[in-house]
Amino acid sequence: MPPTALPLTADADANASDAELAARAAQGDTQAFARIMRRHNQLLFRTARSILHSDADTEDALQDAYLRAWRAIGGFRDEAKLSTWLVRIVINEALGRLRRRGAQVIPFDGGATAGDDDAPDTQLADDPDRQPERLAMREDLRRLMERRIDRLPDAYRTVFVLRAVQELSVGETAEALQLPEATVRLRFFRARSLLRESLSRDIDLATGDAFAFDGTRCDRIVARVLAALP
Repeated sequence: MPPTALPLTADADANASDAELAARAAQGDTQAFARIMRRHNQLLFRTARSILHSDADTEDALQDAYLRAWRAIGGFRDEAKLSTWLVRIVINEALGRLRRRGAQVIPFDGGATAGDDDAPDTQLADDPDRQPERLAMREDLRRLMERRIDRLPDAYRTVFVLRAVQELSVGETAEALQLPEATVRLRFFRARSLLRESLSRDIDLATGDAFAFDGTRCDRIVARVLAALP
């Protein structure tokens, strides 16, 4: 059936449940599918990004995953959550891209369970103040956190993104990744520990460099003083 956009209002789309939107999309309603994409874009982007480490690759994977979802949505059953169904599709797409590149792929249900705690270490309240320097500081911290998350071991990274960044429950994360809940809890705990250790090292190094007085600032002050000498 060719895609058609049914004449329903944007408000109706916004209030529609995932199951309603999926049923409409299965009938070829592109407006409903667009609402599905907008509703779940952030979750799916973050999930794929945790696997692919590249914004550009993630956007490509997300696009292909949505195309797969569009073709398969007639088989979606609303006893499952649509978000979980979509997460599985985007994970499979991202892992498939890694395999095609010849990269080593560690399955989410493989590797460490009891041994998770022995994995090798890695380098790893909103403020109402909207001043530019405060916003710049927050942006720097965000980028630092993203780099540290990228460097988490594969077994922990996607669990951390789904639990901490996307705020899925333990049960939702376990269902999406097809892992036991105990494994999700263990990997999330270990991921947070690794991030704390990594960020602590960064803070220690930054503290030693705080209020540095060298380079351009030093040259400027010396020049001003020399110019002011009688």
